[in-house]
Amino acid sequence: MMRSNSVIEIWVGIFMLAGIASLAMLAVQVSGSGFSSGETYRIEAKFENVGGLASNAPVMIGGVRVGRVGGIRIDPEEYVPVVSMDIEKRYDQLPDDTGASILTAGLLGAQFVGLSPGSSDIYLEEGDELEFTQSAVQLETLIGQFLYSQDNQ
Repeated sequence: MMRSNSVIEIWVGIFMLAGIASLAMLAVQVSGSGFSSGETYRIEAKFENVGGLASNAPVMIGGVRVGRVGGIRIDPEEYVPVVSMDIEKRYDQLPDDTGASILTAGLLGAQFVGLSPGSSDIYLEEGDELEFTQSAVQLETLIGQFLYSQDNQ
């Protein structure tokens, strides 16, 4: 009797350790700490509105993570948000006419920067600024526009 209780307790302990390890791995993935620590180069983009974009958010091309948001600040002259992006060096052949959009993962998911490479033969380098940007779409604004258009019909 005592032996079977010990075996059950051991299995419960193993199950608990596996659960804790799974939660830790999930936390690392969600926080973005799993980002490659290889060499990067920094580019910037100005947006009218960054919505809920945060530092360490992914920067993606076609669903593939190519970098992360390094920081967000306000331009002191134009008073618009400037997003700094750290792009992995292996993606060093992004055309200089690449566009950036702030997108949302799913309907209410986290926001990220989506890059749309252009067709220029000149590539982005450290410190370059993207010219073509599209700000975050705010759900509240869309709902307000929809309700306003319904009232006017």
